[in-house]
Amino acid sequence: MSEQNFDLVIRNGTVIDGTGGAGTAGDIGVVDDRITAVGDLGAAKGGVEIDAAGKVVAPGFIDVHTHDDHALLVKPDMAYKTSQGVTTVVAGNCGISLAPLAFVGDRPPPPLDLLGDGFKFPRMADFVAAIEAAPAAVNATLLCGHTTLRVGAMDALDRAATDDEIDVMRDNLAEALEAGAVGMSTGLAYAPAQAAPTEEVVRLAELLGPAGAVYTTHLRNEGAEIEAAMEEAFHIGRSSGAPVVLSHHKVSGRSNFGKTVETLKIVDRARAKQAVDLDVYPYHASSTVLQASRVGDSERVLVTWSEVMPEAAGRDLAEIADEMGCSRLDAAERLQPAGAIYFMMDEDDVRRVITYPHSMIASDGLPHDVHPHPRLWGTFPRVLGHYSRELGLLPLEDAVHRMTGRPARVFGLAGRGEIRAGNFADLVVFDPETVIDRADFEHPTEHATGIEAVFVNGRAVWREGAATGARPGHALKRQEQQAAKRG
Repeated sequence: MSEQNFDLVIRNGTVIDGTGGAGTAGDIGVVDDRITAVGDLGAAKGGVEIDAAGKVVAPGFIDVHTHDDHALLVKPDMAYKTSQGVTTVVAGNCGISLAPLAFVGDRPPPPLDLLGDGFKFPRMADFVAAIEAAPAAVNATLLCGHTTLRVGAMDALDRAATDDEIDVMRDNLAEALEAGAVGMSTGLAYAPAQAAPTEEVVRLAELLGPAGAVYTTHLRNEGAEIEAAMEEAFHIGRSSGAPVVLSHHKVSGRSNFGKTVETLKIVDRARAKQAVDLDVYPYHASSTVLQASRVGDSERVLVTWSEVMPEAAGRDLAEIADEMGCSRLDAAERLQPAGAIYFMMDEDDVRRVITYPHSMIASDGLPHDVHPHPRLWGTFPRVLGHYSRELGLLPLEDAVHRMTGRPARVFGLAGRGEIRAGNFADLVVFDPETVIDRADFEHPTEHATGIEAVFVNGRAVWREGAATGARPGHALKRQEQQAAKRG
C-alpha cells in the first residue's frame, strides 16, 4: 500500500465513517471518483494531499428533504449546500417536483411556485437529461410530486381526481419511476392536494412498492389532527408496500407544544409493522408559501418574498400590517403570491425529534426565496456544532450517521453514506471544535464556519471558504442504485 499512488490523499484525520461507530485515526486514498484505501497509507503519494490533523473526515452529507429541483440547473455551484458539507440532495419533496410538470399559463399554482420561474419538464426523463447535460456541484436524487401529477392531469384541483385522471397520473408516475425517480412525495396540507382522498394517493402509491420506491409525505395535518394524518400515511405505506418517510416531522401551534412525546410513540408502533423513517430540521420555525391559515397559529411571521411588494422580503408581517392599517391576515392576502417563515414550534419538540433514534437531518431550504430561512445555509453545521457539541444532545458519530449512513440506507443510495474502500468519494473534512452555523433569521445567507473541504465523486467542490467551480454531480437513478446494490 505504501507504494500506491492516489489522485487524492487525506491524512491524519479522525475518520467518522457514517455507520454510527466511533471515529478512528487514519488516512483515505482516492482514485478517480472512488475511495480505494482507508487506513495507514504511509509513504503513499497523492496528486492532491490534505493534512486533516485535528479534523474529522466524514462521508458527504445527504440532504434528504430539499426543494433544489430548479436550483440544480440555475444555481449549479450549489454553494449553499456544499458550504455545509452536503454532497447529495433529494429533491421533489412535499408533493412539489419540477417533473413531470405541465400547466397552463406562465406560473404554476402555489406551492409549486416555490421552485422558481421559467421551467416546464413534462417528463421526468427530460429533467434527468437536463441535469446530466449540465451537472451541478452535488449529486441529485429525485422524487415525483403528487401535486405536480395533479396539476398535469386535472382541470380543477379542489376535488378528488376521477378514474381517468388517476390513470393519467399513474402513467406519468410510471414514466418518472422508469426515468430513475426514487419515489413519490405528497404535500396533502397544501391547497392543490387537500381535496385528494386517501384512496387517490393509494392508487398512485401502488406503483411504488413493486418498484422498490419510497413514499415521502408532508402530512395532511401537523397540528391538532396530526395523529390521524400519521395513520393515513402509514395506511398508504401498508397498502402500497412502500417504505414511508415522514417529512420534517414536527407539531405546529402553541396548543400542540409537547405533542411529539406522543407522535414519536406512534412512529415506534408503526415501525413494528412496516418501514417508517422521518426527517427533521434543527429550527423552531418553518417556512413555505405565505398562507393565511398559518398566520393565526404563529407567534411571529417573517416575509421571505412577495411578487407584489418585493421590499417586504425580510420584514415582519406585523410591521407591514401596521403600515397598511390592517390585520396580519389582510396583509398576508395583499402580499400574494408570497412566502414566509412561521414561528410556531416548540424548541423542546425540535430537540426531541432530533434525538429520536430513527430520525435523519434535512434542511427543507427554499433556494429561490429572497430572504430565505437560515436552514438553507446552516442546517448541518448547526446540528454538528450547536446540538451535538454545545448542547451534547447526541454524540458526533450519531449526528454524522443521521446525515450519511442512515439516509443512504433509507433512499437506497448504494456506494454512498459510508467511508469504505469501493464507495464513491463523497467526503467532507470539518473541524469538530469550530464547526457552526452563522446564518440566522436576520442574516440568512451566511455560510458556516469549520467546513474545511468537500469532495463530490472525488473532486473538490468547496475549499478554503469558497466554491471551487467544479460540477461533478450525478443524477442518481433508482435503477442504477438497485443494480449497484445487487452487484
